[in-house]
Amino acid sequence: MDIRAGDAIATILPDRGAAFTRLDAMGRAILRPMPDGADPNRGFHGSFLMAPWTNRLDAGRIVVAGVEHRMPINRPEENTAIHGFLREMAWTVEAAASDRVVLSCRFDRTPFTGVARMDARIAPDHLALDVALTNEGAVPTPMGFGWHPYFDRPAGTRIAAGARIVFGRDARNLAIAPRPSGGLLGDGDAPDGVDGHYAGWDGSARIDWPDGHGMVMRATGAWARNMHFFTPRDGSAIAVEPVTHAPDAINNPAAAAHGAMHVLSPGESLAGSLMIHWH
Repeated sequence: MDIRAGDAIATILPDRGAAFTRLDAMGRAILRPMPDGADPNRGFHGSFLMAPWTNRLDAGRIVVAGVEHRMPINRPEENTAIHGFLREMAWTVEAAASDRVVLSCRFDRTPFTGVARMDARIAPDHLALDVALTNEGAVPTPMGFGWHPYFDRPAGTRIAAGARIVFGRDARNLAIAPRPSGGLLGDGDAPDGVDGHYAGWDGSARIDWPDGHGMVMRATGAWARNMHFFTPRDGSAIAVEPVTHAPDAINNPAAAAHGAMHVLSPGESLAGSLMIHWH
């Protein structure tokens, strides 16, 4: 389904994880378009939502109310469970207009029971996203969510984002060794082959394209403190991912110190908002 305003248009697939297959404006791609017939969860294109956790869980391990659970390993070469499972589920359209769609997804996969909602609105100069995750289970449960966009990245693209902490990564791409950082400074071309986490993020990121256009992302709520940054080695895209917690924070005290998962009591919600302005 499409939402549009002026020359801005976004295409969203409710039945495939509420993934965006494209976001175009100003006669150019904002998100890297998903090829026809491609999988929205494989390849460096479009965007998808990550929930009820983001990034990696070491060995799929998560402890809820003192009970250890193992989520299915979907990155076997790393022995990790990555990006949650709501991106694999069909979402329900709760409301729709030409420039707005509200989607929801109920889930019940031990140890997670709840509902996610996404409100997407488009205007000629911006896209706005509101996302909320509610625990509908019987016990307090750690949860989190993020948005994984692949922005267009022609040669000469620059990225700037302020943050106080950057993590290293081990051989399995798990976040380790947090250290002080000034963030991404925007003083050179975006690097290739990066998969890193930033904490103490100021909630803002700027991408400048060599054609003179650019965009600014601003995150609020639970999305305003942690950001994951990824660029594939082939130079095809750039991912600036607002997330509610650090990778594997439930198992790694060093990561939790800079972005713990939110333990939601029954009926409690976690919410974040995002605005992407282009020019």
